[in-house]
Amino acid sequence: MSDGITIGELAKRGGVADSTLRYYERMGLLRPEGRTDANYRVYGPESVERLRFIRTAKASGLSLEDIRTLLEFRDGAVAPCAEVKTVIESRLEHVKRQIKDLRTVEQALEKFHTACETASGGQECPVLDEFGHDDA
Repeated sequence: MSDGITIGELAKRGGVADSTLRYYERMGLLRPEGRTDANYRVYGPESVERLRFIRTAKASGLSLEDIRTLLEFRDGAVAPCAEVKTVIESRLEHVKRQIKDLRTVEQALEKFHTACETASGGQECPVLDEFGHDDA
């Protein structure tokens, strides 16, 4: 196959590194449409669109496993909306847990920052003592 675009051109159009495309291939997210006589990967217009799908889904917080599942749905004859919804709900719950965890981290850092602000320059740092306690 001599028509199509190379991995370098696809990477450029998608704003990713060649190695990212190779990784997506290993993950089963992307497939070259053929090879040149010199055995270079060749991609078509569908690959450009598929890469956009992957990048948009990834930017939306979906994992590569989630994206693979969605691509499998999309590649099927019918995209089962209920199953897509399940993937989205699962990822949303994961993100909500992460946000909750990050708020806890933020509160701890605010507490440590305040401790540093109130400590005088000659004192030992109260934050270093605080890290040794269970309630830190």
